[in-house]
Order: sequence, then C-alpha cells, then structure tokens
Amino acid sequence: MADERGPLQPVPVSRTVVKRRSRISVVWIVPIVAAVVGVWVAVTRVMSEGPKITIVFDSAEGLEAGKTKIHYKGVDVGTLTTIRLSDDHKRVIATAEMAPRSEPFLVEDTRFWVVRPRVSGATVTGLGTLISGSYIAMDIGTSGVRKRDFVALETPPIVSGETPGRFFILKTGDLGSLDTGIPIFFRRLQVGQVAGYELDKDGRLFTIKIFVQAPYDQYVNENTRFWQASGVDMELSASGLSLRTQSVLSILVGGVAFETPATGPILPAADANTIFALYGSRTEAYAPPVRYPQTYELFFKESVRGLAPGAPVEFRGIQIGEVADIRAQIDAKTMEFSVPVTIRLDPERLGVKVLDLGTSQDREALRKKMIDNLVAHGVRAQLKTGNLLTGSVFVAFDFFPAAPPAQVNWNQQPVQLPTFPGELQAAEAKVTHILDKLDQLPLNEIGDHLQKSLDALNLTLQSARTTLDNASRYIQPESVQSQELDSTLKEISGAASSVRVLADYLERHPDALLRGKAGEPK
Repeated sequence: MADERGPLQPVPVSRTVVKRRSRISVVWIVPIVAAVVGVWVAVTRVMSEGPKITIVFDSAEGLEAGKTKIHYKGVDVGTLTTIRLSDDHKRVIATAEMAPRSEPFLVEDTRFWVVRPRVSGATVTGLGTLISGSYIAMDIGTSGVRKRDFVALETPPIVSGETPGRFFILKTGDLGSLDTGIPIFFRRLQVGQVAGYELDKDGRLFTIKIFVQAPYDQYVNENTRFWQASGVDMELSASGLSLRTQSVLSILVGGVAFETPATGPILPAADANTIFALYGSRTEAYAPPVRYPQTYELFFKESVRGLAPGAPVEFRGIQIGEVADIRAQIDAKTMEFSVPVTIRLDPERLGVKVLDLGTSQDREALRKKMIDNLVAHGVRAQLKTGNLLTGSVFVAFDFFPAAPPAQVNWNQQPVQLPTFPGELQAAEAKVTHILDKLDQLPLNEIGDHLQKSLDALNLTLQSARTTLDNASRYIQPESVQSQELDSTLKEISGAASSVRVLADYLERHPDALLRGKAGEPK
C-alpha cells in the first residue's frame, strides 16, 4: 500500500549553546568603587595639605601645638602641629603644617618670629596678643632656593622685605642710648629706624644696622654725616646759649640724625650697606677731619684735675688737636711728681698748606721749622679752665714773652713741647710771694713804735684837756666862749678814747696795718 503522507520534512539538528559569563562579578563592584573613592579622598587630602616645615625657637613660651597659628599679613597660612625639645635640651623644635600652595613662600631668606607684646625703642608691638594669644609671624623672602628647616628670630624685624629703602652700617665706640627701633632723622623728619646692633669680635666698636626709607635713602652719599641725636644738644658760646634737638621723641628715647653738606658737588647715592662713622654730636660730625696727625708730649707739674682724654687743644682759641692720654710719673732720683700729657695735633689747622709740598721730607722739614720758630718766640702750652660749672680743663698754646728760653729736642719720641704754669698756679705763686714779703716785714717793731706814738699823743691830748679846764675857770659859764670850749673838750675826749681803742687793737693785731681790720671790705 502506498504511503499517502509523502516524504518526511528534515528535522533540524539540536546543538548545545554555552552562555558566556561576565569577567567581573557583581560581588567585586563594591570593593572597587570603595578603593577608587579612597584613592580619590587620599589624593584630595594630600593636595589639600600644604608642606610641613620645622622651626627652631629659643623658648616655647606662648606656643601650643594644634592652636598656635602662623600668620602672613594677617592671613592664617599654617599651624603648629608638634613641639619638642632638641636633643641637647637647649632649644625648642616645632613642626608646622603650612597651607596649600604655600610652597613658593618657603625659601632660604624667609623669616619667622613669635609675636608677643614688646616695647622696643619708640615702638610698641603685639598688643593684640594680650587677648588673642601669641602667634608666629612670617616674612616671605626673595631667594630662589627652597627650604624646609628654619630658625626663628629672637626679636621681630624692624623692616619687612617689601618696604622700599636701603640698609646702611654705622660704626661707633659708644652705643649711648641707642636701641633697636630708635628713629632716624633727616632734617628733623623721621625717615627710618635702627634695625639692630652688635659688638664687634675685637670688642672695640659697635656695628649698627639702620634702615632709611625711600625716597630719603637717595640723600645718603659718601659725604653724609651721622651723629647721635639723643636728648638735647646744648652749647654755650660767645653768641649765647643754643639748644638743638630733633624732636620730642628724640629727647625721650634718643635717635640718630644725618645730613649731607650743602656745599660741594652733588654725589650719587651711596650703595646699600655702606659703612659710615657715627659721631657723638653734630659739632663733632662737622669738625674738619685730621689729615696729618702729629703726636707730642707735655709735662705739667701742677694739678690736671678736669683734664680728660678728648679735651681740645687750642692755639689762641682755634682747636688744633685733642688730648690723647694722661698719666702720672715720679722721678726716682729727685722724687719730683709730674704729669705727662700726650696730645695729637694737625698742622693743617695752623694754616700750613702741607698738601702743596712735593715730598714728605719737605713737609717734615716745614713742620719742624714752624714749631722751632713758635717755641723761640715764646709759644708754650698751658692748662686753662674751659667751663666754670663743670670744671673741665683744656690745653691752650699761646705766646708768653716772659717764659724762659726753650728748645725742642727732635730726637725724643714722642717730641716734648715746653709748658707754662697755668693761670691758677701763677696766681697762687703771686699770692705766695706777697705773703712771703709780708712775713718778712717787722710788724712787731712797727706796732711797738706806733704804740709809743699813740701813748705820746694820748699824753698830749690829756695836757690839752687840762689846759682847757684851767682856761674855763676864767670864762663866763653861759658865754659863747664857754660853749665853744665845752665842745672842744668833748671832741678831745672822743679823740683820746678812739686813740686808746686803736692802740689796744694794734697791740693785739699788729698786722692790721697792712691787711686791714678783719671782717671789713678791703
């Protein structure tokens, strides 16, 4: 039987299909996201944190870890994180965390210091810390060298690095009343401050660093004179009493003043850190400089009380030098006491143009010739009183025609110049001479002769009185002759009494004939 259904349709072949799985399981998504977030947080924190630095302090007074801030122009730029002692226990090391993007601030000449209430010179700073507490101030340097370790300043700087102006150096042997912060004056205008000072290693001079603000720093050149303007500069001269001061502030705290001579060529401004001498007064600053100092020695046999090193040496009122040294000596043979005084003279102040000479030998020959001629004409050194109030004494050269002849021995070192007794010593010598003459007078004999003469005069007066008494018997009692006779008798009695008093006084004080009665004006 034939198959009526026809041919069968092809049946597709079945295959096993393997489903592909994801390489990352859902279980790992959470840890991966957490790690990414952690890295992002860590990077963000590192980028939000600034650099860490260390600052060395002398003391941790007023500092507290986690609270003390670092300020720059009033802006918080860091915080102290830890404070510890150094290994030698002498200093304090603080670690600070700076604000982000503060890396350019941390260079070699950046400075740090603690701000506390301070009174320095004429400035008072840090009063706000009485309420807010101490903090660390910062001054950004200009160096290109990066740095992370710093040593804090002991005192705040007077001038920040951004203040226009220049620093200069002053040298002086006497600091006086100067201190950090003392004002600097130019023509009585405050133009700067003393930035600091220190004693040189050899101990002879002080080095003072000052800051002069712009544009006044351009008035400082190589001819500028600096002097101490502390207190009141008082000068008593033939013109009267003159007082000089820069300001009320300089009277209270002191100061330094400077001027540039108005005469002469206009010089360019001095470079920063140029060294100048600091004089004690304006008069000393403008004194002509000593060009060719010569050292001589004077011997005085009188008291030099009031004479001190630095006292002027004058020639007829013109200062030609100053006293350099004073000492005492005793001759072992004669036991004579004398005072050698060393002086320094400048020949140019005597009007000798030594610069016009060609060689040093010509200059030396002229100097010797000039001094020999002056000594030959009676020039001598003498002590004179400079001020009656202070008792100061100075050395004065003048002509003394009555002075004994003298010569200069140029082989001595130093050369000795002749002297003449001082005015007081000369007066004492004259008084002593007069008293010696008086002592030689025969005062006792003169008194005896005078006593005898007075006794004779007294007898004569008594005889006259007796005669007048006898005559009065023959004159009428109320007549004119009687009245005149009574008046004459009274005068004779008074004269006789005065003679007796005078005779008695001269008997006790015979020297009154020459010196007068004690207690009466001569």
